[in-house]
Amino acid sequence: MPLTRGPLRVVSLVPSLTEAVAVTVPGALVGATDWCSHPADLDVTRVGGTKNPDVPRIVALAPDLVIANEEENRAPDLAALRAAGVEVLVTEVRTLPQAFRELTRVLAACGAGRPGWLTRAEAAWRELPAPKDRLRAAVPVWRRPWMVLGRSTFAGDLLARLGVDNVYAAHAERYPRVPVEELCAAELDLVVLPDEPYRFTRDDGPEAFPAHLPAALVSGRHLTWYGPSLAEAPAVLGAALRGARPRP
Repeated sequence: MPLTRGPLRVVSLVPSLTEAVAVTVPGALVGATDWCSHPADLDVTRVGGTKNPDVPRIVALAPDLVIANEEENRAPDLAALRAAGVEVLVTEVRTLPQAFRELTRVLAACGAGRPGWLTRAEAAWRELPAPKDRLRAAVPVWRRPWMVLGRSTFAGDLLARLGVDNVYAAHAERYPRVPVEELCAAELDLVVLPDEPYRFTRDDGPEAFPAHLPAALVSGRHLTWYGPSLAEAPAVLGAALRGARPRP
């Protein structure tokens, strides 16, 4: 996209892409959602949530580009932005290679070259040693009701590359509701509990499963975000998975 009138003005409706743009093209972001927590010192106009953005506020920022995601953002909101004359770039990320392609596309649209963190992230995953053993796991992402990773998810793809196979990867739904009784009865080697979107903790989550079943508490940012965190994700997630232990 040519820069015809000064610095590009970008609004991001995707937390991981907010971080990617903020660290790569400082000053380009003028708006982001309330859930955009990285970088920690991000100082831009907040435009509501990913599912309920304030469309008039976004339009008032006069952005050259709004960055969105087909899963995180609702089609009616994106249609309303386009109807107001705003250019919207919509990403789709279901696998790690797709994430790298979409990141390249987003950053190019923001007028950026290839950042070093993206090269390091690709290298970190490319040089990952093959897992010695594969583990079967369920990956809850919500509680009350219990919901787990199902088919075609970015997080599931990352875990598979780390030797953890999602037992619900063939489910018809991407985020099925599964009663905890069914999860407990499944043949699992461990349960993976991220700290987002539901904030599972040592005291909130593992107790719902049999004591003998190891629970890996993992960083949701490293499991579900596609951005600078991908460079350290293999090491961070790998350590959490290897450190999973049964409850005493």
